[in-house]
Amino acid sequence: MTGDGTRTVRAGLPEAEAYEPTLPGPVFAAHYHLPGDAVGPYTYGRDANPTWSLLERAISELESPGTDAETVVFSSGMGAISAVLLSQLRQGDAAVLPSDGYQLLPALIERLTGYGVTVRTAPTGEDAQLAPLDAMGDRTKLLWLETPSNPGLDVCDIRRLAEAAHARGALVAVDNTLATPLGQRPLELGADFAVASGTKALTGHGDVLLGYVTCRDPRLAAEVRAWRKTVGAIPGPMEAWLAHRSLATLQLRVDRQAETALALAEALRDRPEVTGLRHPGLPTDPSHRVAAGQMRGGRFGCVVSFTLPDKEHAERFLTALRLVDDATSFGGVRSTAERRGRWGGDAVPEGFIRFSVGAEDADDLIADVLRALDTASDTDAASGTGRATDAASGTASTGAGG
Repeated sequence: MTGDGTRTVRAGLPEAEAYEPTLPGPVFAAHYHLPGDAVGPYTYGRDANPTWSLLERAISELESPGTDAETVVFSSGMGAISAVLLSQLRQGDAAVLPSDGYQLLPALIERLTGYGVTVRTAPTGEDAQLAPLDAMGDRTKLLWLETPSNPGLDVCDIRRLAEAAHARGALVAVDNTLATPLGQRPLELGADFAVASGTKALTGHGDVLLGYVTCRDPRLAAEVRAWRKTVGAIPGPMEAWLAHRSLATLQLRVDRQAETALALAEALRDRPEVTGLRHPGLPTDPSHRVAAGQMRGGRFGCVVSFTLPDKEHAERFLTALRLVDDATSFGGVRSTAERRGRWGGDAVPEGFIRFSVGAEDADDLIADVLRALDTASDTDAASGTGRATDAASGTASTGAGG
C-alpha cells in the first residue's frame, strides 16, 4: 500500500489520457444526454456529477484505503451530519450523541426529538457515552461520536464504543472533521460512518463549504445518497473541484500544522495567564493516551484550546495578534483564533480561545502568540483589573460558528 503523501497526491485521479489534464475541470451540467431508459451514471444534476464522482473516490481512498468504501459528498458538513442522523433514525428509535460536540447538534437533537426519537447525551471524554448506551440497551439505533471534540478536544475510544454499540445492534458514526482521514480512520476502528466537514482541514484554504459521509456498507451509502437526492443537499461542481485540487497538499498541510500545534501547546504550558490548555498531542493532556492509540502518525490535529482570564483579556489578545486572523472555522493554511463564547452554544468560559494553527513558520507563529499574550497581560496589569478567571458557563443559544 502506498504512503499517505503518495495517496493524497493521486487520490481519485482518472486514468491518464493523452492531451487531457490530470484532474479534469468541473462539469457544469443540470442534465445529460439520456437516450432510452433512464439508466447510467449521469442522468440529472441532482443525482450525480462526474466532478463529485472523482472527489468521492478520492475521499474513499483516504478514509478507507484498499476497500470498496463509498463516499457521498454534500454541500456542507451539516448536510452530511443531518443526512446520517435523519436517514437512519425513525419514530420510536433511540440515539446517543455527545453533549460537547459541534454546537449545531442541539438543534438537530431538538428536531429528532420532535420526530419521536429518544436522544440521550454524554460528554466525549472518558468514554462517558457508554452509560446512556447501556441504559437504553437494544433501543439504541445509532451512536454518534465526535473525537477529538470541537472545541474541547476531548477524545473517546472509538474501538471500545463501537464494539459496545454493535453488541446492542446500533450503528456507529464518527465525526472525523478535526482529525482528517490522515490522522484517524474511523471505519478501520469499527465505525459504520465516517463523517466530516470538508470546509475545514480537508480542503484547508477557507474557500469551500463541503461535507461528506464515507461507508463500507453499500446499503448504508445508498440510504445516505437517497437522502441527499431527496433534500437536494448537493455540492456545486466548482466546490467539488476545488476540494479535490486541495487534497493533493493534505499530507503536507496536516503534518506541518500538527507539528506546529504541538510546539505552540508546549510554549503555552508555562504562561501564568493560560489555563485549561488542551491539545491531544501533549503527553500531559488527559486525552493523550487514547488519542495516541487511535490517531495516526503523530497527527493530533491543528487545534489548540486554552482559556484566558476573561472576555476582555481574550479580546485584547486576539487584537494584538499579527499573523493570526480572528475568524471562525479551523484547519486552514492561515492560522485563525477566536473567542469561542461569542457564538453561544458551547459550554466554555468567556475567555476560551480556540486556536487553529496554519502553515506559517513555527518560530514566527509562536513568537507572535507570546508577544500578543504579553501585550494583553501588560494592558491588564496597567488597568489594575487583576486576573480573576471566569467560571465555565453554558448557554442554550445555537450560534453559526464553524
